Parts: sequence; structure tokens; C-alpha cells
Amino acid sequence: MIEIRWHGRGGQGAFTAARLLGVAVTLFENRYALAFPSFGPERRGAPVLGFTRIDNQKIADRSIISECDVAVVLDDTLLDASLFAGLRAGGLFLLNSARSELPISPPDHVRTVLVDATSLALRYLGRPITNTAMLGVLAASSDLVGIQSLIAAVRVEMKGVLAEKNILLLEAAYSASGGGAS
Repeated sequence: MIEIRWHGRGGQGAFTAARLLGVAVTLFENRYALAFPSFGPERRGAPVLGFTRIDNQKIADRSIISECDVAVVLDDTLLDASLFAGLRAGGLFLLNSARSELPISPPDHVRTVLVDATSLALRYLGRPITNTAMLGVLAASSDLVGIQSLIAAVRVEMKGVLAEKNILLLEAAYSASGGGAS
């Protein structure tokens, strides 16, 4: 089982990203997924968590993910050493940041990828909502999900101009992260 932890702030779409990933692998890659949020009375701008589990068999575990294979951070103002806690050996840490390197040292067993998803989101959406951009980074940085599956999931979950703008953002972030042509 692959477990992904999404860190964001209320209104940035962390749970939407977790859910879109689940839709992509379930409907278009013939695997199972479970996506769920963890938040209480938070408001827009407050830290939130989202989770996605992916497996080749049905998933019964609905508990919060404390150890994960991937941590995706939608907002670099959340960055501190605690975000690396629970990342397994060989884990992947994806950070939305305009910085070229992390201001803190990640553990040796973690691979990090930094992409300025906010600038891309502003360019394609006109708003700093980075969830679909970070999905593109995830697709380019791992073999967890294909870009075409994510595009199809966006078309299922979003409609019209919103879907098309998010697909452009997804593809731009994928390319900016080293992904091939879609």
C-alpha cells in the first residue's frame, strides 16, 4: 500500500487533491484508493491535512496516516522539520515553494522536489490554489499515477472552464517538474 499525506491550508484544496488522486487511480488505473481529510473547526487559511491510500486490493484501513511514502506540502509557510516525521525510507517530499532549496535539512532517506506551484496557479487560475499543480508534480516525480489519469480525473470532478484551466495547470506543473509531454 502507498500512503500519501497532504499538508495545506483551508481553501487551498488539499483534500480535493487527495480525492482527485483517488479518482485517477480508481477509475483510470484499475487500483483501489481511499481519500479522506483530517480537520475540525478550522477556517480558511488554517492548517489542514488530507490523506490518500492506494493499493492493488481493497482498502479497509481508514485511520489517519502517521507513516507515509509521500508528503505533499501545498504551502511553504507550513514548512518545519515535523513535516518529515513519518516519511518512510525512500520517501518523497514535494514542496510548493519559490525557493531553490530547502531552508532546513531533510533526512537523508527522503528525496525532495521543490516547485513554484503558486506562480503556476496564478498564471493558469488567477488564484493561488496549488492542489492540481502539486498533483502534476507528484505524477512527474513518481510512478504513482499517470498524467493522463489525472487529466481524466479532473474532467470527471470539475466542469467547463474550471476543468480546462486546472488541466493546463496540471500539465504545466508536470512539465516544470521534469515530466514528459502529455
